[in-house]
Amino acid sequence: MDQRKRLAKVSPRIVLGWREWLALPDLGIGRIRAKIDTGARSSALHVDELAEFEVDATPWVRFTVATGAHDAEPVVVRAPVHDRRPVTDSGGHVSERIFLLTRLELAGRMYPIEINLASRRDMSFPMLLGRSALKGRFVVDPARSFRGRRAIGSKAPSP
Repeated sequence: MDQRKRLAKVSPRIVLGWREWLALPDLGIGRIRAKIDTGARSSALHVDELAEFEVDATPWVRFTVATGAHDAEPVVVRAPVHDRRPVTDSGGHVSERIFLLTRLELAGRMYPIEINLASRRDMSFPMLLGRSALKGRFVVDPARSFRGRRAIGSKAPSP
C-alpha cells in the first residue's frame, strides 16, 4: 500500500509537507515560509532589529521579519514577551531566547503556539515549526511540500 494512503488510514490528522506557508495573524504576518521540523522541539522565528522595551512594567519586543515571500516588505512586529528560557540549537549551543505566545494558522486550523525569536540569517526559511506545535494535529510527509496552502487562501504564492 502507498505510504500516503497508509498515513490517511492510520491518522485523521492533516498531512503537511516538509515546507509550508503559514500565518501568524496576531503578529501581523499574513504568510511566511516555514520549514516543518519534527527534530526540533520548539518553533523559531528569524528576527532582525530586535529591541526590548516595557509597557506598563510588562516586557515587550519590537522586531522586523522578512517573510520569504518575494513581493513582501519586511513586517514590523510589536508583541509582549511570554517567557525567556535556554534553547539548545542543532549544533549543541545553548542560548537564552525570548518566547512569544501567538496564534498559528495552518491548513485551515488556528491554535496558540509558542515561538522563540532567533537569528536564522543563514537558514533558507525564516520560520521553523517544531514538533511541539505539530503534536496531535498534523503528520509530516517529507516527500511533499506546501500541502497546507489552503490555510492562507488565494494569497499563497506558488512554491
